[in-house]
Amino acid sequence: MSRVRSKKLGVRSKRLVVSMQLIICSIIMSSCAIKDTKFQQYYIQGEQLYIKNCSNCHQKNGNGLGLVYPPLDKSDYLDKNFEDVLCLTKYGKKGELLVNGEIFNKAMPGIPALTDLEVAEIATYIYNTWDRQHGIVEVTEASKILKQCAQ
Repeated sequence: MSRVRSKKLGVRSKRLVVSMQLIICSIIMSSCAIKDTKFQQYYIQGEQLYIKNCSNCHQKNGNGLGLVYPPLDKSDYLDKNFEDVLCLTKYGKKGELLVNGEIFNKAMPGIPALTDLEVAEIATYIYNTWDRQHGIVEVTEASKILKQCAQ
């Protein structure tokens, strides 16, 4: 009798373990879906902001414009200067900029009216386009960086 009871308890405990595993997997999956949705929102909004504010100079395809405006696609500067890129987006830059071995000396006007969220969205777009896969740039991260470079 005790063997039958222990087998039933063993089956019940296995079912409980399986049920708990399914619940945990569901929680993880829904968490990933939320993060994926947030990334998509940032990316889509960032693309629209990029087209509106940046593509006139850097072009929609990110290739830049000759030696006047530097490329963002395949840009060693973009790859090596994440924080500076966020600062440039909002506050601009004057003077020389070395990109892919070429010197660019056209002033880049900033867009001080951009919110920290909009800068994060643009960064999410440019850092996940043209063969980059940085992931989401959270607004909290962008805010921290922008406070450091505020003029």
